[in-house]
Amino acid sequence: MLSPWDQQREAAKRSALNALKRARRSAEKAGVSLSEWEGDFLDSVGERIQTHGRAFADPEKGAPGQALSAMQGRKLKEITAKANGEETRPWMRKGKKAEE
Repeated sequence: MLSPWDQQREAAKRSALNALKRARRSAEKAGVSLSEWEGDFLDSVGERIQTHGRAFADPEKGAPGQALSAMQGRKLKEITAKANGEETRPWMRKGKKAEE
């Protein structure tokens, strides 16, 4: 029987792997082509999670028991937004919204 800590780690691992699969699937379904870097990112992060249970080595970069670091989570959200046709980085907009 797994301890509660191990159960939490396994759940985080499954959740991260499912999020990676969903991002790739939604990009393929929408016909959005991911850059070579984005494809490599999804592949390498998935492999590291399956092999080591998490995709980062430095405990300072992510919360204990999590499979993705903070920056990996952010990049995954950007790839998912791109696949869904949403704006990936709204804070990087060049123009400001017109005041109403």
